[in-house]
Amino acid sequence: MTTIATTVAEGFNFLEAPRWRDGRLWFSDFYGHLVRSMRADGSDLREEAHVPGQPSGLGWLPDGRLLVVSMRDRAVLRREPDGTLSVHADLADHATGHANDMSVDRHGRAYVGNFGFDLMAGEPLRPAALHRVDPDGRVTQVADDLWFPNGSVLTDDGTLLVVETFGNRVTAFTVTDDGDLVDRRVWAEFGPLPADRAVEAALAQLQVAGDGACLDAAGGLWIADAIGDRLVRVVEGGRITDEITPGGSVYACALGGAAGTTLFACAAPDFHEAARSAAREARMLAIEVAVPAA
Repeated sequence: MTTIATTVAEGFNFLEAPRWRDGRLWFSDFYGHLVRSMRADGSDLREEAHVPGQPSGLGWLPDGRLLVVSMRDRAVLRREPDGTLSVHADLADHATGHANDMSVDRHGRAYVGNFGFDLMAGEPLRPAALHRVDPDGRVTQVADDLWFPNGSVLTDDGTLLVVETFGNRVTAFTVTDDGDLVDRRVWAEFGPLPADRAVEAALAQLQVAGDGACLDAAGGLWIADAIGDRLVRVVEGGRITDEITPGGSVYACALGGAAGTTLFACAAPDFHEAARSAAREARMLAIEVAVPAA
């Protein structure tokens, strides 16, 4: 279906990791080096944190302190009550590419993905690991052989869903009481793994290049298709129930707003670092959907 998308804010470099919290939409601007927040209509835009190493995934500790993935530093930062940032966890000896998106559970455990290779330098694809950062900053590898683990969500029944951008799939894990990941399984599969390890060739072999994602109250997973110029709603097993083409490329999404039925989407002309660093063409879109946020 084609649904009308409204631009609620614009003039950014490249937006990622939108999160709805306490009546505000939070998001990262990679090449603007800022974490920002605003109201649902785009008003009251605030700078929440400056991250020189490029901010990506966002989450919160149980006490309300913000966690931010610093991509190039391969670290998770923590914003203290006075607004200062400190290193919560150093992943430099663990991640094999830029640190990426992140989900934080109710215990304050963060599950952090990484690229696995140098995407912007044109290196060939390599699988990556997923790491858990405990509230005390300790880092533990909890999964491997993931093809660009990107957007992830935690369900109420204790399942972690991980979108694999170059894997043509969403992988599920059961989260144990200790925070380990077990019972690995394919939750949704859109096609086979690309046969080619060159990035451009692999992208051409993807059915859904899943990037950021969010969960709705009926168990549907909205995924931003980074090469398909669309948002797709997927249910377990891989069936696409809804498709939204907002006009242009979208890279991440979040459900929020007063009723939880506003699907926010991060839009930009492309994802190339040189182009996005030099321009302010990224926008935040808003689209009304039927099923509210989980």
